[in-house]
Amino acid sequence: MKIVVVGASGNVGTAVLRALRKAGDVDEVVGLARRIPPRPPPAPYDTAIWRAVDVGDLDGTRAITTLASAMAGADAIIHLAWAIQPNHDRERLRRTNVLGTARMLEAARLAGVENVVVASSVGAYSPDAGAGLRDEAWPTRGVETCEYSVDKAAVERLLDEHERDYPQVTITRLRPALIFQRDAGSQIVRYFVGHALPPRVWRGGAPVLPWPSGIKLQAVHADDVASAYLAAVRLRPGGAFNIAAADVLGASEVARLLSGGRVVEVPPALARAAISAGWNARIVPTSPGWIDMARAAPLMSTARAKSELGWSPARSAYDTVAEVMLGMADGAGTASPPLRPRSRTALKHVVLRRRRGEVKVPPHRLFG
Repeated sequence: MKIVVVGASGNVGTAVLRALRKAGDVDEVVGLARRIPPRPPPAPYDTAIWRAVDVGDLDGTRAITTLASAMAGADAIIHLAWAIQPNHDRERLRRTNVLGTARMLEAARLAGVENVVVASSVGAYSPDAGAGLRDEAWPTRGVETCEYSVDKAAVERLLDEHERDYPQVTITRLRPALIFQRDAGSQIVRYFVGHALPPRVWRGGAPVLPWPSGIKLQAVHADDVASAYLAAVRLRPGGAFNIAAADVLGASEVARLLSGGRVVEVPPALARAAISAGWNARIVPTSPGWIDMARAAPLMSTARAKSELGWSPARSAYDTVAEVMLGMADGAGTASPPLRPRSRTALKHVVLRRRRGEVKVPPHRLFG
């Protein structure tokens, strides 16, 4: 099989390349990304033939032409391209996330590829006040105050329309929980928490964990997600699949990792106000909408993935979060530009100069 991976250089793309490297029925991989790995690429990036393309390019014709050329003769496309930063620039995010997915679909049609697997997310789901596990029939209207969720829901509508208009194309949507691995440690710090906290915090050195009351999370290891993508490519099932580890994490589980079990639950509104203040001051890279999504997102049942894809996670959510926290403490990463570790000293120096107004650096240059 020839597989084209759009967005192959990031967190999930790196794991997908590891999986494809071991797949005996895959004989050609094309990796597409805005920022491609160095030449010659180290493992696992040497699995792919690389081409640079920005799906959110202001020149849409150029993006579609490049995509279609790379997709020629492909048996399947795995679409992972997604922007989380700069989340102060909504137009840029939409152009990459929503318009970029539309361009990928148009390019696939031009290239005659009829097996497309797309990265959706738990973030696409509508709010849920219940305590049970929800299957893939739960509505996907998103959480309107979270930019990530709004774009994921918009992509779901885009895929619905494509399935209606082009029924010959099989579209499979994977809706994973939070995706982590050690090699994403440096990226997670830049994209979500910033560099204000010392590395010892991520080794369990926090005095106490302030936790927004009521929030429970699901997570999944990047390698387990990659195995689901490979199964979807091989089986071509169509439809949506929830992907998550079996355990659910709450305040006590995360506190066990960060603060020796010491936790103080805080009102979600207070947590949101604190995140909002830090985000507006360009100190915290996470927008307050992520708190809203964490509170609202349903807990997912993965029964369909297990029965139809034959998928099951090899790692627990707890172990996965423990792994990425050590990666965050160590500044772990890879040679790929999205995962390449940045110098903490250099980043702190630029952040301080930016706050004093001495330099004008866009947030995405600091955090992504």
